[in-house]
Amino acid sequence: MAARVIADRLTKRYGSKTSVSELSFELDERCVLGFIGPNGAGKTTTMRMLCGIMPPSSGTVLINGISMAEHPVEARSQIGYLPENAPLYNNMRVRAFLEYCGVMRGVYGKNLKLALGKVMESCALQEVAGEEIEALSKGYRRRVCLAQSIIHLPSVLVMDEPTDGLDPNQKQDIRKLIREMRESCSIIVSTHILEEVDAVCDKVLTIHSGKKVFEGSVAGFRAVSGVSLEASFAQLTTGSKGEE
Repeated sequence: MAARVIADRLTKRYGSKTSVSELSFELDERCVLGFIGPNGAGKTTTMRMLCGIMPPSSGTVLINGISMAEHPVEARSQIGYLPENAPLYNNMRVRAFLEYCGVMRGVYGKNLKLALGKVMESCALQEVAGEEIEALSKGYRRRVCLAQSIIHLPSVLVMDEPTDGLDPNQKQDIRKLIREMRESCSIIVSTHILEEVDAVCDKVLTIHSGKKVFEGSVAGFRAVSGVSLEASFAQLTTGSKGEE
């Protein structure tokens, strides 16, 4: 399989502090990568560098072979990004907001109509298409956030805590959608929920203090993870770095 994402020695420094250090990994086609680490590990910083929101201090990012540093507009067009607290225009109605996001992503006319219909169906938003976003439940608001991230049919999707704060049924719906989307795009899922790793991920990348401590299969991660992420971080930072 061809690599959709190649991160090579990504590093981010803030003055004397290093948030991410020499981080390298690849994401293949039709693969869901679980991106795991404790609070402050550098996960969000890494995802922002991958998406071109934040430039690295050093290192490179290639999206489908396109350099994020040299061709940022073209590279970013390949990516969908779902931040943990995605901003929404609360006074807009769902359909109008998604149309706006589509246009901002360069989708127009017939293509916009087709894309809108597809994401409304995929994210089960038909029933609330005419409602104002501020009137929606948290579950539906999260669906709207997800819909805006995929309306331009990206080949790479980066998701930061996609099921955080949702009830069990809503979590199952989002996980089902992730499994379906992996057939058409490669996905990075940042999560702190072990159940989510088992449910949707093909591979796991774990970082601690900005450094990679594990990269390998879900089974390999589970072999050292025990019953909690806290236990896995303690084990990984003192033991094997997994399947390099």
